[in-house]
This record gives sequence, structure tokens and C-alpha cells, in this order.
Amino acid sequence: MNTLELDILLPAFIAGLLVLSTHIPFGVRVLQRGVIFADIAVAQIAGLGVVIGGLLELTDHPVLLQLVAIASALCGAALLSWIERRAPEVKEAFIGLTFVLAACLGILLMSRDVHAGEHLKDLLVGQILWVSHTQLVVTTLLSAVLLAVWHFVQHRQNQFAFYALFAVAVTASVQLVGIYLVFCSLIVPALVTFGRTQRRYLFAFGVGITGYATGLLLSVWFDLPSGAAIVWAMALTGATVFMVAPARK
Repeated sequence: MNTLELDILLPAFIAGLLVLSTHIPFGVRVLQRGVIFADIAVAQIAGLGVVIGGLLELTDHPVLLQLVAIASALCGAALLSWIERRAPEVKEAFIGLTFVLAACLGILLMSRDVHAGEHLKDLLVGQILWVSHTQLVVTTLLSAVLLAVWHFVQHRQNQFAFYALFAVAVTASVQLVGIYLVFCSLIVPALVTFGRTQRRYLFAFGVGITGYATGLLLSVWFDLPSGAAIVWAMALTGATVFMVAPARK
């Protein structure tokens, strides 16, 4: 591996570690609450905020763009909290419908953009190989704050607090790695270790870290889309762990 490849892969791998640091705890809670579609719905709504910010020509004003994206995600968090409170029996159906509506609205808003296809691809699979040092610093600080707050509120029965923290975390990660990889980082490690009572987080982070490392290497060696390669690498890593060392309740 030459110096140029290392300069590209190292920031991307650090970005993956930052995403996992918040998404694994949130993913475990998502499975516990039984709101599997919540993560991808919030991710899509956060992405919709980025699209709206772009249409408002806020690309050159990153602070305003982030505020629009976070506001959009918080609105989504409030909606999901209301759905879980008012329609608990069919919440997954409503949350899935919310995801579809947010995705379609994003497509409609981008329909007159000549670069819509490229922007949509970036939103879905991300551009993790081109993450900047500024993004890493900001995401590191944000992740530290989110984990600190999560430490104090995770045992409280406050639906909106959970969804609000979740929304802010997803807003940052969608712009780093894309919607598909956000969903994979949330669900695969938590799903593989579901039912494990001992060393659950150790196994979960092992699956996530191996997935990011393997996917990034494959994307560079074989010139593959990095986001899609990481998703498959993490899924296959998870499947291997699930078969070799199945969780025992």
C-alpha cells in the first residue's frame, strides 16, 4: 500500500470508527424498542434536509446547511416519537411509509437539478473516501457530546430524547458515509449480537470495524464504490460471526 492510498484510507477509516461509536449503542436500542425502520427513516429525513439546504444555495455556508439538516432531522424525530406514542401497534408501517415519503420528496425536489443523479448517489452511498479533516474534527466533538448525553438519558423513558439524539447523530453520519452505510452501521452489529449478554459491544464493534476495514481495502484494490463495498463486507462479516459464534440467550 502506497502513501497516497494510506492518506485516503486512514481518514475514511477514522470516519467509520466515529460512525460506529454512536451508531452501535443507538442500533442496540433500536432493536430493543422494535423500531427497525426508524434509523433509515431518520437518515432519509436528514438527507432531505441536506437536499433542501442545497436548493436554498447554502452549500457555501456549512453552518447554515447543518442547521437546516439538523432541524429537518429533529422534525422527523418528533414525528416518529408521535407515531410511537399514538400508534404503537402499527408503528413500523407508519415509520416505513415516512421513509418512502421522505425519499420521494427528495427525488421530486432534485428533479430539475441536472446533477440530481450524482447528488442522489452521494446521499445514498456516500463519499467516505473523500472525507475532510474538518469533518472528522467536527464529528469527533459531536460524537463525544452525544455519547455523554446518551449516558445520562439512556435509561429514561423519554421517546423524544432518544429520537432527538438519534436524529442529530444520523444527520452528521449521513453526510459522511451515506444513508445505506448509516443503516448498515446501526443494524448489522446490533443484529448479529442480538441475544448476547456477555461482551456484546465487543463483538458488535469487532463486526463494524472489520467491515469498514475490509470494505475500504477492497474498494481501493478493486476500484469499487466504497460505501457499497463496506456494506457487503460488514454484512458478510456479521454473517460469519453469527454462524461461528452464535449468541446464546
